[in-house]
Amino acid sequence: MEEKEKKKGEDFIQKKEKEISEKEKNKSSDNKTLRNIFIGLGMFVALFVCIVLFVYSMNHFEYKGINFNVIKDTGGLTFYHLEEGYNLRKDPRKLDKIPFEGEINFAPINKLVYNSTRFECEGDGVIAAANLGLILHAIAGIDLVKDQNATCDSQGRYMFVNIKPGNETRIIQNGPSCYEFEVNNCEILDVTEKFIVEILSKINEIKEN
Repeated sequence: MEEKEKKKGEDFIQKKEKEISEKEKNKSSDNKTLRNIFIGLGMFVALFVCIVLFVYSMNHFEYKGINFNVIKDTGGLTFYHLEEGYNLRKDPRKLDKIPFEGEINFAPINKLVYNSTRFECEGDGVIAAANLGLILHAIAGIDLVKDQNATCDSQGRYMFVNIKPGNETRIIQNGPSCYEFEVNNCEILDVTEKFIVEILSKINEIKEN
């Protein structure tokens, strides 16, 4: 009788130990599953953040201290939007290819006088002049005036720009605040927007100092 009771006790203990062992195994398995779920979620969140940052970097960038947003309209045109509400047609980063021999000097000037050869260029000539006038007036307080008889002011009382055809698209400073824009292959937007970017960069530099 005692042997039977002892055997029952041993069987009961073994059963309980087995149940505890199974519970511990199940708990360990559940913990591993939960850990794997958290790792999977972490990897998904990290991938999602990377994708969002990549897309953001493709549509937003800083160049020469100027913030740009890339906007594509329904007609397939791409604009490079300035914080002040104006658009450039050319990627400012690619305008580095245009040589600029000189430096921006416009303070305390509030007028830009220019004369220009007529550039049709499928409407780019009109857009270039309009953008130059609007952006410079809005951001730098500089008024654009066209005067075919104007020349460089050696005293630097106004900024002067002469726009003419050339074998290479480039900007050359030839006076205190005088510049020649040479335009090759109808790159009138390229050269005027290069000048705009240089002026905005100079304004940011002055503000920082």
